[in-house]
Amino acid sequence: MKMFIAGQWTDATESIDVVNPYDQSVIETVPKGTEGDVDRALATLIEGAKAMRALSAFERSQILERVARLIFDRSEDFARTISQEEGKVLAESRIETKRAAEVIAISAEEARRLTGEMIPLDGSENGQGKLGFTLRVPCGVVAAITPFNFPLNLVTHKVGPAIAGGNSVIIKPASDTPLSALKLTEVFLEAGLPESAIACITGSGSTLGKAICSDDRVRKISFTGSYEVGDAICKSAGMKKVTMELGSNSPVIIMDDADLDKAADAISKAGYANAGQVCISAQRILTDRKVGADFIDALKPKVEAITLGDPLNESTTVGPMVREDDAVRVAEWIDEAVSGGAQLVTGGTREGTRYQPTILDDVDPNMRVSKDELFGPAVAITRFDNIDEAIAMANNTAFGLAAGIFTQDIDRAMKFAQQVDAGNLNINWASQWRADAMPYGGLKHSGTGKEGPKYAIREMTEEKTVVVHL
Repeated sequence: MKMFIAGQWTDATESIDVVNPYDQSVIETVPKGTEGDVDRALATLIEGAKAMRALSAFERSQILERVARLIFDRSEDFARTISQEEGKVLAESRIETKRAAEVIAISAEEARRLTGEMIPLDGSENGQGKLGFTLRVPCGVVAAITPFNFPLNLVTHKVGPAIAGGNSVIIKPASDTPLSALKLTEVFLEAGLPESAIACITGSGSTLGKAICSDDRVRKISFTGSYEVGDAICKSAGMKKVTMELGSNSPVIIMDDADLDKAADAISKAGYANAGQVCISAQRILTDRKVGADFIDALKPKVEAITLGDPLNESTTVGPMVREDDAVRVAEWIDEAVSGGAQLVTGGTREGTRYQPTILDDVDPNMRVSKDELFGPAVAITRFDNIDEAIAMANNTAFGLAAGIFTQDIDRAMKFAQQVDAGNLNINWASQWRADAMPYGGLKHSGTGKEGPKYAIREMTEEKTVVVHL
């Protein structure tokens, strides 16, 4: 496939192979973009931003509604593309495609709802006889820098609100998974978006990301990825607006009054979906010592029932990791934990990019499988004696994206909600849950700003205050 820059589908002198993580077959090639390509793209996007600003909210919403319908119509093609380039099983890829269409549809609705507010200036002595209100206007050029693990849905979470807010947008998809974003760009153009208002550039993240984020023509950056890269982007961004959706090592607390079957069911999904390559994947399972053994008895058969294999096979429930290097890293961390005294309950084997779903028990919180972001198909169980100790363990991390608790005690549940440092909190469910319309974002090193179309549009527009002197 070609990349789309400066209003044209463009090739490059060098290319990048897009590889199926399951069998390492080359499924497509994409251009390896350069800093010069970024410059050309941004020159056109400046004009595109003017064209978008001239469109009414109704016109923008109409474009987005057409995009949503086209994604629905092509859902199976999008789903198979996701599975081939990322390794996600077809059932999950179909869900991702449906969610992506819904994100665009919600963005279309929110485009019509973008408003300012009246300011009660006459409530102050010097404001008498004054009428005040605010306007929201587009930022201009928005950079959407996206990760591999949700190669369609996380792109729509950035592009949908950017277009709804009247901006132009440059998409930089992950090098491992660029095909879904390129196909989405095709859909936007088919739906009538001005050609000058969108670019999708493929290539090295370090080269293209630096060129995009340091350029003053970009007024807003929305990035999803690791803390280290996000931190570097913020340092180079200068006075741009930024939204950072970064990493986590999400805790889930299992109290002694928990419904253990429900907890085990949730963890068997939240810890292993997409081979654990989810920012809010359940990683640290903090279990009351009184029910620890019973919880493992409930969880183990569910994890051992997970079918690891070809993501295009309908019977497979977990596919490979996106790169073999990542599977090797997961194996090293788990082997290190076992050598340090953790108990291997099940799993713990690797074949290429495929890592067997794993449970570790008696994990020291200082082990890497607990304190860092594993981003793999394993959970680390640590025991505690009371709710205060569990909350202290949950907060003993630089991250704060999501957390969960299982308890029937309302006082414990509310203590968890008030005291755990995470942007997304689930009571009687695990950490991995997201409705695409809700405000979504983390605390501490997990990021800044909120996603969800309503909230992202506010991040992708500027507020102006108007005072009428009557």
